Amino acid sequence: MRLHILGICGTFMGGLAAIARELGLQVEGSDTNVYPPMSTQLEALGIELKQGYTAGHLHPVPDLVVVGNAMTRGNPAIESMLDERMPYISGPQWLGETVLAQRQVLAVAGTHGKTTTTSLLAHLLESAGLAPGFLIGGVPGNFTVSARLGTGAQFVIEADEYDTAFFDKRSKFVHYRPSIAILNNLEYDHADIFPDVEAIERQFHHLVRTVPGNGRLIVNVHDHHLRKVLAMGAWTPVETFGIGEGDWQARLLEADGSAFEVSRGGHVVGTVHWDMLGNHSVLNALAAMAAASAAGADPGALLPAFTSFRSVRRRMEKIGEHHGITVYDDFAHHPTAIATTLAGLRASVGEARIVVALEPRSNSMRAGAHAEGLAPSLVDADAVVFLQRPELAWDAGKVTDALGGRGQTAPSVQALIDRLQALIRPGDRVVFMSNGGFEAAPRRFLAAISAG
Repeated sequence: MRLHILGICGTFMGGLAAIARELGLQVEGSDTNVYPPMSTQLEALGIELKQGYTAGHLHPVPDLVVVGNAMTRGNPAIESMLDERMPYISGPQWLGETVLAQRQVLAVAGTHGKTTTTSLLAHLLESAGLAPGFLIGGVPGNFTVSARLGTGAQFVIEADEYDTAFFDKRSKFVHYRPSIAILNNLEYDHADIFPDVEAIERQFHHLVRTVPGNGRLIVNVHDHHLRKVLAMGAWTPVETFGIGEGDWQARLLEADGSAFEVSRGGHVVGTVHWDMLGNHSVLNALAAMAAASAAGADPGALLPAFTSFRSVRRRMEKIGEHHGITVYDDFAHHPTAIATTLAGLRASVGEARIVVALEPRSNSMRAGAHAEGLAPSLVDADAVVFLQRPELAWDAGKVTDALGGRGQTAPSVQALIDRLQALIRPGDRVVFMSNGGFEAAPRRFLAAISAG
């Protein structure tokens, strides 16, 4: 069988392509972004890649076209596919029907922390000898690939609430039908497709409706939006997790979250020591441990695996250091993610200065949906340089003005790097925050200060 994947170089669709090759299928694909590292990873698997979206790329006609959710009507490949009545399917539906239907699926849902928690859960199951399959929306530190079939019964998947395809506006995760679902948190996001937080709550409840009665829901006890989701109806046993609350509890031994005690139902499981920081990371750990336990792993035996956990790239990834200045790259896309990440760093570094370079890159950020929450989210930053490109639809000066002299804007990445260089001093922690490429700003900045 020959598949043609439209949007093949995205993280999800690239992972899907790798899994299809493991199944022995002939795979090819098109994208506008055919460049390393994804292009080289796919080509190494024997997958033919085609630049751009043209009708000719779909000839000869494949047995099935797998459509990524970035594809829209008007795209030449999509129009040719429809005009010629080619068989097509969305990526999530293909994965659900072809791979997940035969597995014990562990789905990780939430506005924040999906990629890290998915990577951690796969690592925990691997350490327990369960050899899970997985599809992770990032580059995991403990595996050489972001997706694989695995030889065990379990399959761990990052369960995104974003819509499925141009012809299927349901959230991706309704196609996965998990036995075990983590509901990590829920906030308003994706302003381009959801009118309000209630619309997202309904989509999360659609996921809850698919989890069987002999499965498990693993739910953040602190999140009031998730309580509203469960109040709509739940037919599956629920286990909660939280810091000082819930069925699975953490008691912080270090304020920065790098060490904590885990208990379940009032009984101490043991202590976690790891390299991750922040209360949000502790919650991710509890969720992953609870899900791994629900899948049959011994919680106590999982504890050593936390020490060897290596996070996903671009989640507070340390890029380098020069003259006492440490540079980090972080995949921030929401005020809550910014605030919790910086709070964890502040607890770790004490009085050292934290300097933030921020790019409003997500659709919601660029639309200004989170503008009011940005200044409060930066409370732990000593200085902020905000990238305000000329095409930004709203005035970022309102954010920097609210920072009381700690903030300034820059019209380009080069101007941002120049202004950072004028700000920094030895001992600073410089955090670049964006869910896009940021024009390689973290590494350009590090190169600039190293050359200076």
